[in-house]
Amino acid sequence: MKITSPVAGEVDVSADRIIDFPAGLPGFEACRQFTLLHAVENQAPNLFMLQCLDDPEVVFTVTTPDVLGLNYEFSLTDAEVASLQLGNADDVSVLLIVSRSAAGDAAPVHANLMAPLVVNIAARRGLQKIIGRVDTSITLKAAA
Repeated sequence: MKITSPVAGEVDVSADRIIDFPAGLPGFEACRQFTLLHAVENQAPNLFMLQCLDDPEVVFTVTTPDVLGLNYEFSLTDAEVASLQLGNADDVSVLLIVSRSAAGDAAPVHANLMAPLVVNIAARRGLQKIIGRVDTSITLKAAA
């Protein structure tokens, strides 16, 4: 499948690189198929683009919690496990949507900690976990 991304240009995406989000993402319910692309030149190598295949204009910058120094834990419901077709906990990858801060903001990047993306990398299925409680375990790791 070929798409033209506003960020990455023309991209050829093979079927084994497509991640299905059966419910879409909140606010982007029609966007159900995505692929992960490496960040473009001159960006940090630990940032990725979550490129929508249904609407190529939709692109999110994502990273893993450990890149931000976070140990991030939360529970999935039985329905979420079923939606992900998750049989092995080792197949789970958690991504956080990040955005650049406005000029003059003290923090250069903001991460959405209350709505992580959960992906079963084996089945290539994902969902956005909306966390309604603040008792989620989030700890900062010390810099090495």
